[in-house]
Amino acid sequence: MQLIVPFAAPLSDAGRDALQGLRLPQLSALMARWASPQRDVEADEFTLNTPHERALARALGWPLADGALPVAAHAAVADGLRLPTRPTGLLSPVHQQAGAERVSLFDPSDLALDEAASRELFAIVQPWFDSLGFALHWGAPARWYVQHDLLATLATASLDRVAGRHINPWLPLQREAPLLRQVQSELQMLLYTHAFNDAREAAGALPVNALWLSGTGPAVAPAPGRQEVQVDDRLRRHALREDWPAWLQAWQALDAQAIGPLLARGQPGDSLTLAGERSSASFHFNQPGLLARLTARWRARPPAALLETL
Repeated sequence: MQLIVPFAAPLSDAGRDALQGLRLPQLSALMARWASPQRDVEADEFTLNTPHERALARALGWPLADGALPVAAHAAVADGLRLPTRPTGLLSPVHQQAGAERVSLFDPSDLALDEAASRELFAIVQPWFDSLGFALHWGAPARWYVQHDLLATLATASLDRVAGRHINPWLPLQREAPLLRQVQSELQMLLYTHAFNDAREAAGALPVNALWLSGTGPAVAPAPGRQEVQVDDRLRRHALREDWPAWLQAWQALDAQAIGPLLARGQPGDSLTLAGERSSASFHFNQPGLLARLTARWRARPPAALLETL
């Protein structure tokens, strides 16, 4: 099994301070017993795709084209959809907040859209997308899918890059971008005046005033012979909210509940990828010799030094 842990390391100073109090005995033991980590040297905090998305691409044998990893097509399959084989993107209902100098995007979970509300909103915008030649598909309350040929070459930034942050540096710049900006502008006008949002605001909920497009690219089948890939994203929400006490607690639970069993089973082909916002490090199962097994306890080190580099 290949286990990928997104947001395993924080980028902010406050998060790095919290990191010093992190105690992960299972991860520490795994680092001492498994092969030295392989680094993703081509990623940084400015790549359109996050290090954990790049790790997923490597695990599934996708081409590593920044901003064009078929994350949306992969997620649609996980949501139980069987979409036509066309370029696909992920549409996330979001709330954007305009300040004096920046526009920030809230994480979709902040909207607390249930299925009924999400489907109601989907029905509002679907005819409009249809009229422009986009095929829209509902996957989950916070995950819709859009298909159009122009998405085959359009590089887009991961939702995980922009949630809670200034969005302008992450907007698409390719030749297809003007059409998409027009689509977004007209969509925002539609949503701004719609009774759906009036009702939400009257109830004290955030209005849905935009849809964020990400995960664009052509559908790519996983390479044959690949092992099971599991993405454990329980750290994501706390990291994006910069709730570091909750992030520490979630990390300790992940260490016991996910990394511990992976270490205990230890089979050829097993791997663990820890992904921060700048890079990732992958550990691969290595059958230790007698000396290595005897000295593993003394070679174990706190993981903070490694996580700081991610």
